[in-house]
Amino acid sequence: MARRFSRFDSERIVAAIADAERHSTGQIRVHITRQKPDDLLARAVRRFERLGMARTERRNGVLIYIAPRMRQFRILGDVGIHSRCGDDFWKEVAAAMEEHFRRGAFTEGIVKGIERVGEVLARHFPPEGPEHDELPNKVTKD
Repeated sequence: MARRFSRFDSERIVAAIADAERHSTGQIRVHITRQKPDDLLARAVRRFERLGMARTERRNGVLIYIAPRMRQFRILGDVGIHSRCGDDFWKEVAAAMEEHFRRGAFTEGIVKGIERVGEVLARHFPPEGPEHDELPNKVTKD
């Protein structure tokens, strides 16, 4: 997975983020780590904080954190969105992404996750007034 994962289409992922955010006040980020952290969840939480995901106005930031060398990922939602959708929603998104990842369709898996998260953000956090993008729409890496 790690070698093939480097071939994902970041432009398509960024376009999916922009589209999802156009329909809500939510903020979505994707981060790829080349590391193999001992505690993936703790590392994802730290990155969530560093990227400013917990400082959005409505606490509706979502981070998709991917560690290709470990063949694992985590999806973190801030308290605003998590309180509205709960653990089952995150499991559903992860399952949809995993289905694509197993076939080697990494970009499609990430885009599918973004689209699904975007639907829920739009339902619970519809846009209010002019577009307000609190965080950059880009794939970050370390």
